[in-house]
Amino acid sequence: MSEAPAGSRVFATPPGVTLGPVDLIAEGAARNFVLQLRAGRFHGFVVRRGDEVIGYVDRCPHMGVPLAQQLDGYLSPAGDRIVCSWHGAVFRIEDGECLGGPCPNTRLTPWPVTVRDGKIVTG
Repeated sequence: MSEAPAGSRVFATPPGVTLGPVDLIAEGAARNFVLQLRAGRFHGFVVRRGDEVIGYVDRCPHMGVPLAQQLDGYLSPAGDRIVCSWHGAVFRIEDGECLGGPCPNTRLTPWPVTVRDGKIVTG
């Protein structure tokens, strides 16, 4: 089986990949995850809300670029919205819907993640 060419990007992960303990992400914060898979590299981020997590592919629907210019810088200063730091698009955390900016009627691509036995696991 051949490996993916360097720089190949994929937009989904297999289920059952353990990303780490839930407390790897501070309450009300977000964290970037990059997974090297056979098919290529996956970029995603996870937002923590108590004992629950919400994941998205790290790709703005407006330009296809990663959302954060600074590592783990996905949330608004109040921590209540996801913000694309390149063009100012604002997204609802719960479902990734664009609430403002240059990508109306779009949403972030969900990345299925859950907490199982205190660990964040892909779904």
